[in-house]
Amino acid sequence: MQILQVEGSLVCTSRIEGIKHSVFRIVRDKNGVRQAATDPVGAKPGDWVFLASGSAARFAAGDFEILTDLTISGVIDHWEPDA
Repeated sequence: MQILQVEGSLVCTSRIEGIKHSVFRIVRDKNGVRQAATDPVGAKPGDWVFLASGSAARFAAGDFEILTDLTISGVIDHWEPDA
């Protein structure tokens, strides 16, 4: 699992069937490295979230048929990244 911060949304107008109607967020680590992740939990920009990656991301998305390798699994209520 990873802990990253949601930076914003990613809008896709054309999708393959395996992506279905997934919501995508741009997440970044504290060094600014960005990645795209599916978001079944409704995270907002600025939220710190924990993510599942690899094949576990498909289960975290709620549907094993969704083709993803990074899924937001939850929003962190309290966490200090520099502590």
